Amino acid sequence: MNAPLTLTTIMFDSADPAALAAFYSTATGWPITDTDDTFVYVGEGPVTLAFQHVPDYRPPSWPDPAKHAHLDFKAADKAQAVQDLLAAGAKQPDFQPGGDSWTVLTDPEGHPFCVAAA
Repeated sequence: MNAPLTLTTIMFDSADPAALAAFYSTATGWPITDTDDTFVYVGEGPVTLAFQHVPDYRPPSWPDPAKHAHLDFKAADKAQAVQDLLAAGAKQPDFQPGGDSWTVLTDPEGHPFCVAAA
């Protein structure tokens, strides 16, 4: 490809973009950087997270092969990170395919994500 693309934003559909952005801001330590009536952005790095309002939003389910994407995070203390994320509003589904390697959680709107040890 003569003009390779640069990834700038990972966008999530959401029922409540402000609340979901607040969860990910807490989880990552990244600031909320831009907001309007339908979009909220988190982060100042080369890649940001963004959340857009979708009327009648339906969350993905886990486990479900129809899920399209998920985020993977690393933490210096995986067990503590999982506890902190649960306290911030994440849920821990029963199905955990990673064993001790990673933990699957879902954010407050049901998007799955994984936490592994750094």
